[in-house]
Amino acid sequence: MTNDYLILRELDEAITQEQLEGAVEASGAALEELRDEGVDIEWVDSEVMTDEEGGILGTFCHYRAESESAVHEHGDRAGLPVTQVTQRGEPLGGE
Repeated sequence: MTNDYLILRELDEAITQEQLEGAVEASGAALEELRDEGVDIEWVDSEVMTDEEGGILGTFCHYRAESESAVHEHGDRAGLPVTQVTQRGEPLGGE
């Protein structure tokens, strides 16, 4: 059984779009490696946080995973910060 997790990834300093693309590649490779080892983990989506100049300050990511430790292991292998992990509740409706 998998749970939905929301992950806050805060960066110490802003990065460029090119650097973000490298992080996305590292994340994909880490996900593939974990799944090859039998870990149930899946990326769902991400939102990017930027500063006024367009520098990337971090992301909010949604993953489905068998455990919070799988989320942390993914971050470690991909070289990505894991500032906070919380279980995702029901989405809100409305405007």
